Amino acid sequence: MSESNLINDTVPVYEILINDQFITAADMEKVHLFSKKSGISLIKILLTFGYISRKNYERSLTNFGYVFHEDVRQEPIDTDIIALLDLKHISNVLALPLRIENDKVVTLMADPTDHEFINFVYETYGLEPEIVLASDLDITWMSHKLLGEAYLKASVFELMKSDPANSAVITFSPKQLYALFGAIAIVVSFLFLRFVTTAIVLNILVSTIFLVSIVFKLFLALTGSRFELHQAVTKEEVRNVVDDELPVYTILLPVYKEDKLIKKLIWNLQSLDYPREKLDIKLLIEEDDAKTLNAVKDLNFPAIFDVTVVPFHMPKTKPKACNYGLHFARGKYLTIYDAEDIPDIDQLKKVIILFDKLPEEYICIQSALNYFNRNENFLTRMFTLEYSYWFDYMLPGLDTLNIPIPLGGTSNHFKLNKLVELGGWDPFNVTEDADLGVRAYAKGYKVSIVNSTTYEEANNEPFNWVRQRSRWIKGYMQSYLVHMRNPIKLYKKIGLRGFLGFNFFIGATPATFLIYPVLLSIFACYVIFDFKFIRVLFPNWVLFIAIFNLLVGNILMVYINMMAVFKRRYYELILFALANPVYWILHSISAYKGLYQLIVKPFYWEKTNHGLTKVNNGTK
Repeated sequence: MSESNLINDTVPVYEILINDQFITAADMEKVHLFSKKSGISLIKILLTFGYISRKNYERSLTNFGYVFHEDVRQEPIDTDIIALLDLKHISNVLALPLRIENDKVVTLMADPTDHEFINFVYETYGLEPEIVLASDLDITWMSHKLLGEAYLKASVFELMKSDPANSAVITFSPKQLYALFGAIAIVVSFLFLRFVTTAIVLNILVSTIFLVSIVFKLFLALTGSRFELHQAVTKEEVRNVVDDELPVYTILLPVYKEDKLIKKLIWNLQSLDYPREKLDIKLLIEEDDAKTLNAVKDLNFPAIFDVTVVPFHMPKTKPKACNYGLHFARGKYLTIYDAEDIPDIDQLKKVIILFDKLPEEYICIQSALNYFNRNENFLTRMFTLEYSYWFDYMLPGLDTLNIPIPLGGTSNHFKLNKLVELGGWDPFNVTEDADLGVRAYAKGYKVSIVNSTTYEEANNEPFNWVRQRSRWIKGYMQSYLVHMRNPIKLYKKIGLRGFLGFNFFIGATPATFLIYPVLLSIFACYVIFDFKFIRVLFPNWVLFIAIFNLLVGNILMVYINMMAVFKRRYYELILFALANPVYWILHSISAYKGLYQLIVKPFYWEKTNHGLTKVNNGTK
């Protein structure tokens, strides 16, 4: 190991930066005040609150005579030295003692003039540090890998230990398996004994479930269409917000191999109308995601997020990463955004205003989601219609009727202390947002909707779309199985309205997609191909019921899709609503893929590729 890099400890780093004109004296004074007030180190504020880019920081120190060491991740580690450290402290100061060598403590530091940490090393180990100047991101990667085990274990197993009944670590409970195989045995037995009668009963039952679930969706949409009449936050209310009175707001940004979107992500976040010193933005990067980490390191402009490296542990899911980030959150409120998200600039303020209006039992507020590339191709248009009726009509309908709301995967805003109380997200559930909405409702908490939108990139490629949708549907199946392990207990917790809403919305959604191709096949065999066996198997009245349910169900879904265009004035999409029967075939493919994965690999998180669109990320 080379000698200490501390060339001149009489010149603080911030003076070097001021002299090189990478930061003004006025801004540096703000940083000092912010550091004293928040307890966050100067170097962390400079690099993670948008004051200086990592490139300029490295350039300035290099010009002054410092040398940044490469490959510090390969440095030998003394576990006895590491054992005396606290990860939150190390993450805050961006410095990491590694081992004792030549009667000195070899210490990685992003700020070699941080005398407070130098004193900490001496007081802790009784020896002076040998300072090795390193990138803050390398220090972050090493500190979380070496010190993050306790937080990681809690992120994976906390819910399973504290509330095992609500954990998806077990896909099918023994009772559910007995019931499932028992039902299959009974149906097979009746098919042997009374094949035609049994087939008729199954046909009527399946087609009726299909129609009833769609009628329920229409009822929700019609109820939600009146949402504008209440719980809307006005522009005047937003203008009256006093920035100095705003609380710290945590934003979690779970990413995986999103190196191409990092620059867009920064610009989107910088446009938020919220004081940057009140933002606690955590970019959650997986330990093995070198691409994204290097993309952050190579940025040539200041960033406004704090990188948190999630150590490797199965399951490798978004909720596990979010749980890990939860341990380092500083905010009173917390939300999640995806890498490609473009939230309304006043969204955070609107949420805080609405929380102040609502009773205490409201612990989460969901923003609407929509797409900025809606007119790119057929798939993005259909996706936009679907999201529009889902977030603009369905979820407000659930909110109005006080039925459990399955949260969206992004832009759901929580009271942080209540989120921790609920145990965070289930790392074994691949639609963790929907599950959390039900868990919150079951414990007496409520979710509301705010009149604000986050724009995303709609999938424009069929195979990528199927990967994403199959994961969603699999997660709905997981959530349904988890909460229906004890139907009577669930009924007592959420009441009749909540119980019926949960079954018709969470349970019936994947069921309709699975049923759809069955009814479509019957329709084709009877009407299009006129196969004789279908007439022999089913009387005309049975076929009439099945086809009636299929046609009426499709007509109602077309109508719901047509409704979707009006709130956002997407009138150019209205004729595409007629293509919903074709779009649902893709849903059915995804549903059967999700069902297969539910059985063979229930915790597998199928990655959705982003950044495929060629449309500029405008939101109008």
